[in-house]
Amino acid sequence: MFTTETQSHRENEDDRDPRTGSVIGAAIEVHRHLGPGLLESAYEECLCHELHLRGISFRRQVDLPVEYKGLKLDCGYRLDLIVNEEVVVELKCVEKVLPVHEAQLLTYMQLTGKRVGLLINFNVPLLTRGITRRVL
Repeated sequence: MFTTETQSHRENEDDRDPRTGSVIGAAIEVHRHLGPGLLESAYEECLCHELHLRGISFRRQVDLPVEYKGLKLDCGYRLDLIVNEEVVVELKCVEKVLPVHEAQLLTYMQLTGKRVGLLINFNVPLLTRGITRRVL
């Protein structure tokens, strides 16, 4: 079991923005138990389970059509999670978050009309260093 986060830090995250604080808390719990180094799909499965245990509403692997000049195109894009119908959550397990990953999150937010997004990279020793929060 990994113990890299403190209770007081989680409370501070929750105090900042209740829309994202609960998701961040759930992600920290998953990371505490699993640590870095697994596949993204394992973290997604465990995060969904943790959200369910906490009674947090979410949709997983949500189809995201691209709209172009009034035409909806199914290009195969899928959002990892939408939490409480207001937060886009994009999960990664990469050595380093790149600008393209942040651009992906912002594009998904724009396409869905959601104003809040989280990019969570589980491949870090301390999860708080792998979290990027964006608000449009």
